[in-house]
Amino acid sequence: MNNHVSSKPSTMKLKHTINPILLYFIHFIISLYTILTYIPYYFLSESRQEKSNQIKAKPVNSKPESAYRSVNSLDGLASVLYPGCDTLDKVFMHAKNKFKDKRLLGTREILNEEDEVQPNGKIFKKVILGNYNWLSFEDVFVRAFNFGNGLQILGQKPKTNIAIFCETRAEWMIAAQACFMYNFQLVTLYATLGGPAIVHGLNETEVTNIITSKELLQTKLKDIVSLVPCLRHIITVDENKPHSKPVPSDIAVIMYTSGSTGLPKGVMISHSNLIAGITGMAERIPELGEKDVYVGYLPLAHVLELSAELVCLSHGCCIGYSSPQTLADQSSKIKKGSKGDTSILKPTLMAAVPEIMDRIYKNVMNKVNEMSNFQRTLFILAYNYKMEQISKGHGTPLCDSFIFRKVRSLLGGNIRLLLCGGAPLSATTQRFMNICFCCPVGQGYGLTESCGAGTITEVWDYNTGRVGAPLVCCEIKLKNWEEGGYFNTDKPHPRGEIIIGGQNVTMGYYKNEAKTKADFFEDENGQRWLCTGDIGEFDPDGCLKIIDRKKDLVKLQAGEYVSLGKVEAALKNLSLIDNICAYANSYHSYVIGFVVPNQKELTELARKRGLRGTWEELCNSCEMENEVLKVLSEAAVSASLEKFEIPVKIRLSPEPWTPETGLVTDAFKLKRKELKTHYQADIERMYGRK
Repeated sequence: MNNHVSSKPSTMKLKHTINPILLYFIHFIISLYTILTYIPYYFLSESRQEKSNQIKAKPVNSKPESAYRSVNSLDGLASVLYPGCDTLDKVFMHAKNKFKDKRLLGTREILNEEDEVQPNGKIFKKVILGNYNWLSFEDVFVRAFNFGNGLQILGQKPKTNIAIFCETRAEWMIAAQACFMYNFQLVTLYATLGGPAIVHGLNETEVTNIITSKELLQTKLKDIVSLVPCLRHIITVDENKPHSKPVPSDIAVIMYTSGSTGLPKGVMISHSNLIAGITGMAERIPELGEKDVYVGYLPLAHVLELSAELVCLSHGCCIGYSSPQTLADQSSKIKKGSKGDTSILKPTLMAAVPEIMDRIYKNVMNKVNEMSNFQRTLFILAYNYKMEQISKGHGTPLCDSFIFRKVRSLLGGNIRLLLCGGAPLSATTQRFMNICFCCPVGQGYGLTESCGAGTITEVWDYNTGRVGAPLVCCEIKLKNWEEGGYFNTDKPHPRGEIIIGGQNVTMGYYKNEAKTKADFFEDENGQRWLCTGDIGEFDPDGCLKIIDRKKDLVKLQAGEYVSLGKVEAALKNLSLIDNICAYANSYHSYVIGFVVPNQKELTELARKRGLRGTWEELCNSCEMENEVLKVLSEAAVSASLEKFEIPVKIRLSPEPWTPETGLVTDAFKLKRKELKTHYQADIERMYGRK
């Protein structure tokens, strides 16, 4: 049961449509350049190569079930960034005192909005944006302090819940800091959640106050406020009262994330949990400090973005806010000829989910394919040359300056580190971003339940397809999963369910003791552990690979969770369907399905559409696949499935699934491993070979 894709990036193929003499000349120049730079790079890069090959994590003892720790935390796990700063308000106060007048949070001014008519007749709003306006650390502190006072006057009490339902923006972080200062428990909800999920989160946490934006108030909240009886105040973003300060064990955030039931689960995160998590993350970012500029555009209700911004805040970095629609010059809301946010901000640090990086990869490759033969040949030769040099630990300053400078400028031109999290990143995309943006691309692994902290690759690790060694704040062990055939005694490398232990492991699920007991436990030393449900494998150097999932809950490439069982349950009762198996993996952004159609219903549908053929011919027909897909999509919408849960492509099976076929159990439960193997060719067809 091994779902991971190849961890080896491939070189680009060169079409020999260019003059052979010119091609030989280019190869000669590359060879000459390699020879001339060999000696200095041999001495300069030897230490890089040694670093890349060195041991990064070790087992604590010789037992197979032993936890792995970073070599930098073998003697004890890290839990605080700065001595005495054991709550988030103290971390911010430390940063405010140290970086008082330095820029912290930046927002671009909207100069003008225009309606642009698309070819299909739809109207799309485009914006023209000005420069970034900045708030200093002192400005943010004053605003957060005053905002917290205002909430207190409204009746918000310490250790009670308050919700934030807002886009990623400066006001989100200011409101969060106010809650940390005054010991209000912050309940976070994604701005993209549907109405039932929002109602569930607000009612479960019994919030009386919610912080939101005017846009979300109009588009999402106004129609559901009557379903939230406890809600008293909606705050769209002065008398001072003494406020209650938090202790490390107090809840800082109740972060809602998707669960297998389809309703979001609230993860209780304490101050000490978050501080341990950001301590581990910060250790993997070399030379982090005041010169760095971070672009914030992912949802702040996602643990990756919140943790990344807290890391930056605590180290004096600037945080400039953006959105996926305004990130780059080519983004959908940027008027042609105007500058996207990264062109103005010129960030040095950026976090991304694989879908964003895959989108960049596809856009750049489309541009490459539109180049002249000479330009395309030069790009591909430079790409393959740099890939070879990177594998040896060598730099390529000329290629970076002359070939990849334009690509690098897509994100402002100053990026020195890209961090990918939320789902696995393909080896091809990881190496592409590494080469074309001339910076390390780190992969991280973590869950909301571990504050997003688990592992991050070292910046000098040139391997792909891995997520790095354990962070200094936690340790990781592999637990045998007999049903899946994974054991920590496996050769050549130990494998098993990933169990994360450390101060970053959260307090559990809000008002869900059964699920908390199922996923969390404490050992005899009082250390808290999280059972992730993911299957991992440790390489000899202590780096972790994610190779499988224990559950049928799958995280798509953009970070959304899909419960395959929920999708199947919504569709299997259709008269057209005898059986269905939903399938997804984290390297792609959509769900597909294998369907056993009802022969009578499908034949009738074919007759109505004027299609003829044998049963096998109908099931193998692309036209019938599309017709069945229409029916499934309509049923999915009626069943209130989210858009990302609805299968985009399907395979019709002419053969029924019986225990004799080995595709279902004697109780007719789906055997996902066998179904995946059986339909592997169709999976590749529906997703496209990458």
